[in-house]
Amino acid sequence: MRIAGMIQDSIVDGPGFRFTLFTQGCPHDCEGCHNPETHDFGGGSEMSTDEIIRKLLSNPLTDGITFSGGEPFEQAGDCAVIAKAARDNGLNVWAYSGYTFEELIKKAEKQPEVMDLLKLTDVLVDGRFILAQRSLSLKWRGSANQRILDVPKSLAAGQTELHGE
Repeated sequence: MRIAGMIQDSIVDGPGFRFTLFTQGCPHDCEGCHNPETHDFGGGSEMSTDEIIRKLLSNPLTDGITFSGGEPFEQAGDCAVIAKAARDNGLNVWAYSGYTFEELIKKAEKQPEVMDLLKLTDVLVDGRFILAQRSLSLKWRGSANQRILDVPKSLAAGQTELHGE
């Protein structure tokens, strides 16, 4: 899989100590993106899902994994493999996406691996970053249009449900 990087013990990408995986490649090109180096689909470096899983599970203090980017749902199959390993080891799964939940559901019709990743995701922060709606007071998101969604509840209800914050 192509990644931009990873961080052990992040406290800004969801609750608790998180292993944050930055995927490489993003089609959204949001103005003001704080990770523009992740946009190029040919950038970053290759790393096997097995190697990423080993790094993820190497720290017993880790509470969960957060997929960020780039756009994780452009590599949904590989992310789903990692998310399953995380879940199998008692970790929760968060994902950030420039796609909305509704767009991901539609994308999954042609790319089933998108639904595989959604089904393994506990919380989705969705929507493109909009510079005009940027706020430093928002917890776990960059702009006011982005939502924090409880994915299992949303999938079960067939609709989006705002999660907490």
